[in-house]
Amino acid sequence: MSFLDFFSCKKRSKKKKDKIRSYMRERKRAVSKEQKNADGIEVFNQIEKMTDFHNAEVVLLYWSTKSELPTHDFVKKWSKKKTILLPCVKGDALKLKRFISYENLVEGETKNKEPKTEDYIGKVDLAVIPGIAFDKKKNRMGRGRGYYDRFLSDKNIPTYGVCFHFQLMDKVPTRRKDVKMDKIVTPKKVIE
Repeated sequence: MSFLDFFSCKKRSKKKKDKIRSYMRERKRAVSKEQKNADGIEVFNQIEKMTDFHNAEVVLLYWSTKSELPTHDFVKKWSKKKTILLPCVKGDALKLKRFISYENLVEGETKNKEPKTEDYIGKVDLAVIPGIAFDKKKNRMGRGRGYYDRFLSDKNIPTYGVCFHFQLMDKVPTRRKDVKMDKIVTPKKVIE
């Protein structure tokens, strides 16, 4: 493959990803708050029954935005029994911080809520990760900055991708650096 072919291929892949991101943004806007909550409850009820979650002492979750599966109640509930970590963006790096309470959250670099605690350095038993789209081969497409891929690339952590069912596609564009999920959990289906 010549450099021009490579560049052209990369450009087409970026256009595909941009189209998918735009499409998913519109689909998520159309979902009512009630449906988002019901889907979030269903996904996290399924996760609670899974062996990896049951055995995990330290779980990486995320503090959901309006467009993601709601996690707030799940994070609060399980922070009483497990060490719950939330991601924080620092420059190009993804750092982890322990969730203590809602009152301990502040707006981070990316405008997402993050804990005001020290960076967590230690083992993580399970990572539950959102995305823009997933596919049936357990590939994940994120927002395009590669934070989770860089963070997970040298770690051996079970990863669960979570999404609304419509975010599950036949195939998403991938790169070599993309990290596959171990499971994808939607309100209607679990892909193992």
